[in-house]
Amino acid sequence: MPKPPASLPLYAALVAAAALLLSGCAVLAPADGADDSAAADTARQAPAPVRAAPVRAFGDTWSPQLLPTKVATTYRVQQHAGREAIAATANGSASLLRRQVRIEPAGLGRLQLSWMVEQLIADADMAARDRDDSPVRVVLAFEGDRSRFSARDAAASELSQLLTGEPLPYATLMYVWCNRRPAGTVIENPRTSRIRKLVLESGAGALGRWRDYERDVRADYERAFGEPPGALVGVALMTDADNTRAQVRAWYGALRWLPPEAAQSPAAPAVQP
Repeated sequence: MPKPPASLPLYAALVAAAALLLSGCAVLAPADGADDSAAADTARQAPAPVRAAPVRAFGDTWSPQLLPTKVATTYRVQQHAGREAIAATANGSASLLRRQVRIEPAGLGRLQLSWMVEQLIADADMAARDRDDSPVRVVLAFEGDRSRFSARDAAASELSQLLTGEPLPYATLMYVWCNRRPAGTVIENPRTSRIRKLVLESGAGALGRWRDYERDVRADYERAFGEPPGALVGVALMTDADNTRAQVRAWYGALRWLPPEAAQSPAAPAVQP
């Protein structure tokens, strides 16, 4: 499949990404000065992506989310260093694996996640519109009061509802690996304030080996957005290199949710709806 040009109309990918969890490649909101009616026409005319088979991993079924006009990242189940993993290979591509879940705010505990990255994307910068790529993203989508959206985010949500039947998530928190910003940095998406990225790993020092984390999701959300979270309604994995036209490989381990009362337990079940 030939690679699409790097300068794609913004709303071409909004059709898929906004409704389902969001794309870190920043295709969820109009560019400055963009015309919404023209964007809608572009989105309607965008070719539908070829369907991909679901991925069965970690005891759950993950649904591929392909983005119109984008080459798809490849996801497959592999054993890696003695653990079950989802291997992601991006070649100038962007797509997600997602699961719908439902965890009320009172049930938000700690999330165990892990990944292994072979190499960084040299030209990536998650604060820049045209270089917002990452070898790994673990994505969490939350409910909330959409009446608080800015005019720009409200327009993006309405268009998403019109074209896909699903509104833009109220808030999306991404755990990411960044080239240069230190761990703990919060990066606001350059195209919409409704996506914030929290850096868990930085630089090349930990490349080539598995990295395991346990995160207090409520605390991370409040730090990123400055308010308590709503219900968690979706999780996704995303490896993307479409903006930089790069090649990258990474592996994801199971996501395991520890309810608040079991947060200190050494083991926990995989994330459940």
